[in-house]
Amino acid sequence: MRNNSTIDLNFTINSGQVFLWNKIEDRWFGINGDEFLVITEPFQIDSASKSVQRFFRQDDNLNKILSDISRDRLVGTTVKQFPGLRLIRQDPFQCYISFICSSNSSIQNIKNMLTRLCQKFGNKVEFENQQFSTFPSAERLANATIKDLLSCGLGFRAKYVKDAAKAVNLGKIEFESLRKTDYKSALETLKTVRGIGNKIADCILLFSLDKLESFPIDRWTQRILQKYYPSIFDIMHGKSLTEKKHDSLHEKIVEYFGPYAGYSQQFLFKMERDLNKKKWL
Repeated sequence: MRNNSTIDLNFTINSGQVFLWNKIEDRWFGINGDEFLVITEPFQIDSASKSVQRFFRQDDNLNKILSDISRDRLVGTTVKQFPGLRLIRQDPFQCYISFICSSNSSIQNIKNMLTRLCQKFGNKVEFENQQFSTFPSAERLANATIKDLLSCGLGFRAKYVKDAAKAVNLGKIEFESLRKTDYKSALETLKTVRGIGNKIADCILLFSLDKLESFPIDRWTQRILQKYYPSIFDIMHGKSLTEKKHDSLHEKIVEYFGPYAGYSQQFLFKMERDLNKKKWL
């Protein structure tokens, strides 16, 4: 199943994976690193970018993946409920900064912060008399002043963003190396960056670095596991996860959901957010 028609843009973009997208009439306009993407509904690529196919993971064997994760009855139900929901493989640096900015914030607030970063530090792109801004480079954010970062509404995240950009600019974080290494090593490397814990690292690994066993654990996913899988996963309500408990829980998650646990997580996350009528982009 590698067909464009299997991709539902509304489901996929409105699922907490990406933030720098806007819908105007029947077209979605998005920023992916230094690229500007334009996709028309139903799925038609208008962008000149050659990476759009990779962005929507059209190289995944979706038949195999959906069959595998649908062994769980609830996941199977959500796969039918959200046909066309796909994981995204986005620009790693943009994903990295985006989820650092996501700390203790709403989706709309994350979008606002990232939009201001693009406007202040990115390159301008004009399309059909409209102006857009691409995502800033690691070098530009590494050399930005804290004052300028604060002016983008980052708050306490400003120092984290600057430190994270420096780590990339100095070669301490190399995304292609992380893509090639094993999940646990990649997770621990990302966590050496101030402002990145398990949840943020898992988001970066899942949404940009091909680690499909990643299962970001936040209050939503904890609620899902408590609500629907109480006999399988032992999660204490209101208790924060220690490193040891997180590692143990992740092992159980992969053991239960399988090597495509990240796909399962995305369908379940979309389901629960929609049930609670939470806003997306």
